[in-house]
Amino acid sequence: MSNRYLVSRSRFIAAAPESIFEVLAQPALHSVIDGSDTVKGAQPHGPERLALGARFGMEMNMRVDYKILNTVCEFEEGRRIAWRHFYGHVWRYLLEPTTNDAGVSGTLVTEQWDARKVRGRIALRLAGYLRRHPANLEQTLAKLDAYITDPDRAAGREDPGV
Repeated sequence: MSNRYLVSRSRFIAAAPESIFEVLAQPALHSVIDGSDTVKGAQPHGPERLALGARFGMEMNMRVDYKILNTVCEFEEGRRIAWRHFYGHVWRYLLEPTTNDAGVSGTLVTEQWDARKVRGRIALRLAGYLRRHPANLEQTLAKLDAYITDPDRAAGREDPGV
């Protein structure tokens, strides 16, 4: 199976894996960190925090508004979380405690978009997903980093609109 349908990007974030996992496990925060600017918010009546098997809906927009229902398909508290929607795409986050070159403790966060098991993958390529996802993943990781390391948020002065 080709790895062209597994897009993966990593970034060091100077925070504990548990802190990062808390953000990823809250659907209400997904629109805050989304680098594609397609995730607009969590649908009401879903779980506040994700767990294995949890189903949660998201409000989306890619030229038109739509809704998508996801199911958490991988879950290891503080280390791994992934969800998939009906078409089979999987969005996965892997968190590995580490130290950067400057000796700062933190986490290597890897985000993956995995479409290896999706039927009709050629349509994804023709629609440009394979071209767009590397930059989108990098932007998501940058937004996640900014959110996690924001001193105002850490001091409890975060934007009340979030």
